[in-house]
Amino acid sequence: MPINLSKGERINLSKEAPGLKAAGIGLGWDINATDTGAAFDLDTSVFMLGENGKIPNEKYFVFYNNLQSPDGSVKHQGDSRTGEGSGDDETIQIDLTQVEAAVEEIIFIVTIHEAETRRQNFGQVRNSFIRIYDQTTNQEIIRYELEEDFSRETAIEFGRLYKKEGEWRFQAVGEGYNSGLQSFVDKYAS
Repeated sequence: MPINLSKGERINLSKEAPGLKAAGIGLGWDINATDTGAAFDLDTSVFMLGENGKIPNEKYFVFYNNLQSPDGSVKHQGDSRTGEGSGDDETIQIDLTQVEAAVEEIIFIVTIHEAETRRQNFGQVRNSFIRIYDQTTNQEIIRYELEEDFSRETAIEFGRLYKKEGEWRFQAVGEGYNSGLQSFVDKYAS
């Protein structure tokens, strides 16, 4: 039975899922019926940060145009341009044993592509979640469902994996931003 987290809650993955090596990160959402005149395209991005809170180099920013980190530990499974259907809309695979030693934190961001031009925001999105599961057994370990109303935000930091005392932990963040993907690139680039 998965552990359901609320905004801000943390979990020690090393204790809750001992021996976890291959973690699947599933992110999902549904789109409300809207009349913006354009289709929604939500994008998942991953920033692998060092101790200084920055990516070691641009290749540690994993997204639809860079599907794998240079150490091979993080693999984006591709961009879902519609979000249709149930279950995970986008998936990230992480081999925790291969993460570069200098990486202390892995952040999961979802942005709406061309949100300003298309007049779209997360207030038009529902049933958003992030979950972590064991890729070997397909058993879900944790789930965080965003219940907040993000009526103007165009980007959300869903969650973050981080190392503390040599153990991997997860925090359900659920922080909304009124900015695009470039603002995160500017924030986390070295």
